[in-house]
Amino acid sequence: MTLSIALIAHDNKKDAIVALAREFAPFLRQCRLCATGTTGQRLIDEVGLNVECMLSGPMGGDLQIGARLATGEVDGIIFLRDPMTPQPHEPDINALVRACDVHDVPCATNLSTARLMLAQWQSGVWG
Repeated sequence: MTLSIALIAHDNKKDAIVALAREFAPFLRQCRLCATGTTGQRLIDEVGLNVECMLSGPMGGDLQIGARLATGEVDGIIFLRDPMTPQPHEPDINALVRACDVHDVPCATNLSTARLMLAQWQSGVWG
């Protein structure tokens, strides 16, 4: 089974998600990836991953990913959030995290949890 993973990062976390993707690039190349706009484009340009880009988060990208999650098309989300900066689309962010809880889909919101999730998936133990 090919894992489907969504990758999202707020502006102050985009460098971190690129670094994380580089760290796990061989594994991520085996997955079906989608991401919000700018994050996805950076992962394509800087890491060479095949990523389906959604709209940017503030333009509805979080909602697009949430819809896929709700229909079983997303196996996990890595969402590196910036908790110190107010986001204009905060209700969409909360709805996405809530959808993860409702549908029992793993959601990493920081680097430590993201590394744990990716390492487990990579090992084939979980998923």
